[in-house]
Amino acid sequence: MEMPGRWTMSMMWMRMPGQTWFASATSFLLMWLAMMVAMMLPSALPTFLKTNRAPVSLSVMASGYFVVWLAAGVGIYALGVAFAAAAMRWEMFSRAVPTLSGAALIAAGAFQFTRWKMTALLGCRSPFGCVTNCPERETNFRLGCQQGGACFLCCAAPTTILVVLGMMNPLVIVGVAIIIAAEKLLPPPEFVARLAGVAAIIVGVRTLIW
Repeated sequence: MEMPGRWTMSMMWMRMPGQTWFASATSFLLMWLAMMVAMMLPSALPTFLKTNRAPVSLSVMASGYFVVWLAAGVGIYALGVAFAAAAMRWEMFSRAVPTLSGAALIAAGAFQFTRWKMTALLGCRSPFGCVTNCPERETNFRLGCQQGGACFLCCAAPTTILVVLGMMNPLVIVGVAIIIAAEKLLPPPEFVARLAGVAAIIVGVRTLIW
């Protein structure tokens, strides 16, 4: 939908005619979960396999991992709906959206240079989300949740980029998936994270200028 301020709002933040909010949220979360499985599993699977656990245990761990991402989707959907409602109601807010989008991209890029990012990235690259020793007597589901939490914090900036630039854009999805996989799998992790940060800042500045 074309909005004041020369930007386009995705219809995924709005109900279809005759659709309940519960049905709308369910549709979004199913799409979000499928997207997260496709984007995160290729880079998370090697970490799971390092635990040397049975296939059933790994499946339970993966369930815990994606429960965290599903919970994140609930929060993102709530924020997206509130954001869309504000943009529809107040023209001044709608016209400020490109500026807010640029600022969000710059903030996401800056986060890539922080100590929080590096700590979370090391945790995400380690089994069970732990940089140091982690209790292996924990349940598989809880360990999966711990890994998912570390991964979500690590991927806060790429997730922000995905939401701002468009979750329905295939090029954005592929680009963010490549960034996440490169951060988790390629050495050195700091270089990849900071390169992605520079790219996000450049796109954010370009958004603000244009």
